[in-house]
This record gives sequence, C-alpha cells and structure tokens, in this order.
Amino acid sequence: MNATVYQAFQTSVAQWRDRPMLCVLAETAALYGIDAGEITYGTAANDVERLKSAYAAAGYGHGHRAGLLLENRPAFLLHWYALNALGVSVVPIGPDLRAAELEYLIAHSEIAIAVAIPSRHAALNAAAVQAARPLQVMAPEDAPKPALFAAPHAGTPIGAGTECALLYTSGTTGRPKGCILPNEYFLHAGHWYAQVGGLAALQPGTDRMLTPLPLVHMNAMAYSAMAMMLTGGCLIVLDRFHPKTWWESVRASGATVLHYLGVMPAILMKAPPAASDLDHNVRFGFGAGVDRALQGPFEARFGFPLLEAWAMTETGAGAVIMAHLEPRHIGESCFGAEGDDVLVRVVTDNGGDAQAGEPGELLVRHAGDRPRFGFFAGYLKDDAATNDAWRDGWFHTGDIVRREADGAFRFVDRKKNVIRRSGENISAVEVESVLARHPDVRAVAVAAVPDAVRGDEVLACIVTEATDPAARQAIAHSIVTWCLTQLAYYKAPGYVAFVDALPLTPTNKIQRGEMKTLAPTLVGSEACVNTCAMKKRVEVTS
Repeated sequence: MNATVYQAFQTSVAQWRDRPMLCVLAETAALYGIDAGEITYGTAANDVERLKSAYAAAGYGHGHRAGLLLENRPAFLLHWYALNALGVSVVPIGPDLRAAELEYLIAHSEIAIAVAIPSRHAALNAAAVQAARPLQVMAPEDAPKPALFAAPHAGTPIGAGTECALLYTSGTTGRPKGCILPNEYFLHAGHWYAQVGGLAALQPGTDRMLTPLPLVHMNAMAYSAMAMMLTGGCLIVLDRFHPKTWWESVRASGATVLHYLGVMPAILMKAPPAASDLDHNVRFGFGAGVDRALQGPFEARFGFPLLEAWAMTETGAGAVIMAHLEPRHIGESCFGAEGDDVLVRVVTDNGGDAQAGEPGELLVRHAGDRPRFGFFAGYLKDDAATNDAWRDGWFHTGDIVRREADGAFRFVDRKKNVIRRSGENISAVEVESVLARHPDVRAVAVAAVPDAVRGDEVLACIVTEATDPAARQAIAHSIVTWCLTQLAYYKAPGYVAFVDALPLTPTNKIQRGEMKTLAPTLVGSEACVNTCAMKKRVEVTS
C-alpha cells in the first residue's frame, strides 16, 4: 500500500506510462508562456526523478518546507511530487498574495526555498528580509540553490503521517491558519473520489478532468490531481475561469468531468442559448454553491448534472458529503447525505441535537476507531485552535445546515465571520489589520455585503477625521490602493463606507452581528464609496 503521494505517483506511472497525465490548452500555454500539449505519465516521471535528484543534491530533505508560487502550471505538480519523495512539505502560495501576506506566510511556515515564477522573485526576497527568515528563491527551471539550514527530520522515516503540504485558510479570529496536511490526507481524498461511484463514477484510464480552480486550494490539489493520478486520468488545468472561452476549452480538451464554483454556472447562464450548448463529452460537474434557482435550468440546458458537495480544507475527504445519488433535490441547496464512513451531528445554539428541518451547526468526524482519519493533522503553531475545532471529539465546521426527514442536507449559512467572494474565503480580521495601518484610518470594521455575481463583496466601515465628501472620496481610493499592495486583490474593499463610530461591545470589540446587519444598508448611500472597479487581478507574466 502506498504511504506517500510520490509512491502513489510511481504506481500510476508503472500502469499508465504512455497515457496522458496533464494537458495544457493553447490558451493557457499562451498566457503562461509554456508549451501546449499533453504530458504523459512517463514523461512526467522522468522530470520528477530529475528534480528529486537535484533537490537531494542541494541538501533538501525530511522536514523542510518549500513554497510553490507557480500558479496552475504543470511545474506545480512535478515539483510537488519530487519534493514529496524527499519528505519536503510544499506550501502553495497564491499568485495574488502581496507584501503583508508574503511576510506572514514566510515567517509562519519557515519555508526553506520558494519555487516561483521569476516575476515574483523580488517580492519574495523582500518579504523574506522583512520576515527575517533565510530563504532561497528559484525559478521552476533552475537548479535548486543549496539549503540554508539542515532538514529538521533528516534520517527519520517518511510515511503516511509525514507532512505533505501546508495549506493556509482564512480563519475568523486573525491571520490565516496553516493546515498541516499529511500524505494520508491526499491519498484518502484521491481514493474517495476514485471509489465514490454513483453519478460521480470515474472511468480508469479514460477520464479527462477540466478545472479552472487554483492548485493552491484543496479542491484542485487534493481531489482533482489525486483522483486523476490514481485512476490514470488526464488533468486539464486552466489558469482560471474564462467565461467567454469556457465551452471552447471544454470541447478542445475533450473533458469528461468539470469542477466548478457556484459563481461559474451563474455567469455561463447569462450567455444566450446556442446550438452548441450540448456539444461536449461532459458526464458531470463537481462543485459547491450553485444558485439553487439556476441548478435545474443549467442542467437542462447543458445536459449534465451539477453534483453539489460539502468539505473543508480541514476535513479533506475524511468527512466529505456529496449529492452523487438520486434523489439530489435539485434547486434546494442540497449537498446529499453522509456515507457510511462519515458521522454527523447537527447542533443547535444550546448544544442539543437539531430536529429534522431545524438549522444547526454541522459537526463531523470519520467513522471507526480513527475519528480524524483523512482530516488535517492540525493548525501549525496553534494547538489551542486545533483543540477548539475538535472539542468534544467532533470537528466543528462553523457551517449552518438543515437535515431534512429523508436524511439529505441543505446548506443554510456560514456561522464563521468569513467573507466568501468568488470561492475565496476572506478573513475580515485580516483585512482590518491591514487597513488599520493606513494613516487616514482611525478605526475600521469589515463585513460582507451581497454581490449578485460573486456571492459576497468586501465592505469596510471607516472612521476618519475627514468630513468633506471630496476628501473622503480621495481617502477611499487611497485606502484601497494601499490595500492592493498588501493583500490579494479580492480581499480589498469593494466598498468604503464612512461612519462616525463603529458598533462596539462594552469591551471595545466589534459587534459582528450588528456589522452584518449594518453593512448592506450602507451600499449606495452618500456615505459609501464604490471601489469595486479598483479590484482588478494583476496579470503577472513569467
């Protein structure tokens, strides 16, 4: 039985050597400046072995961490597998992260090396200096620079429990938390997908999975990449979702499976119906958050089911739930019922079990004698948060759901103070901590406001000394401009509202409930400046 991702990769290479493992479409290749075409398992294996030898020669080994800022290039997977063979954990770095985020990640994760597109080298080096951390930075084609410190666990065995990756996820009480993900996490995610069956059944050696989701997130990295690897399928990774060329990419790639975010069907349905809507080979889509009013019409128009699922970075496939069996309750925000390997509770605010149809927080654990099997191993350097998440022997998800009488779950809302914009989780506290550093900001609170396309948008309530409307307009633009240099573009405020005072508790903490109620009422008012147009993804070329 394979104990590591690298060993699983070797097994797949032995069985599927001449089959395509990766496909780079012409559009993606042009954007990245790389070659288009397919990469077989055998060709990938040759590259992985070359990289493995190079990293070992440079002194990297068990316990080191390596940052990967490679966007959705094939190099991400090749470097990951090579480093995994040596017991080096990878830390995916989002391409949109900016100064404050990079400084935090480098300091917190203690990465020894960053493999990055050249255009981000200066930012990484500058962040390492600010974080006072030794760091080697290299391009994916370069020979690895010598390790600046010894591997912490050199000489100890590498196995299923060895840290494979460290993924950062936005929390509710401060900076992003580093989720420690062992090899077992990724292997179980891939095996779960390969064996789940029903409407999501994969066909070994023939499936071609298209995803526009980022490899820095668990969906693409754990589910898509691992499922295709373990079944000898071909993974087609786009740089991101392009609505105008989406169906061209689907057809050109020969995709049989698609991964989606809820925002994607909403955008695709805005295009006028075409005779080519059914001209594809897709059997199903796997995702979450589709607008319930659009699920049925989308499936009827494009001819395949959107299989809604629930999981978190922390749960992996240890407690994934998916609507892959009929009845799926289309148009009801239903994500199915748990399988035999998952245990579930729905708990009300008073700690009791919710009745059928009654909303409550979703608590999960794996069935059997290992309740944390398939889950993350914990939050890096934060045992208190790990223990709190697992209090009373159950993982507390922070998601509010209803279990109906038939056993199927409906998603209701998020209990956590996280803004969900186009599939990205944004911590209000993280954005507040950056905005508070701006000289014109006396006090700040951040909340979500509804957005018809993106789900949520970020609104910042600002207390400032300026009272003149023109001055406030300039301050709003200055604040957002500042934020865009410090945080990923999607975290910056889309709206800046000026208030005389923030809703605070007697201990001067932000009253999150009042902010949630207040924020939507400010949009469109004279006190609110719309800065959505400033939030543009910065195109970075290699």
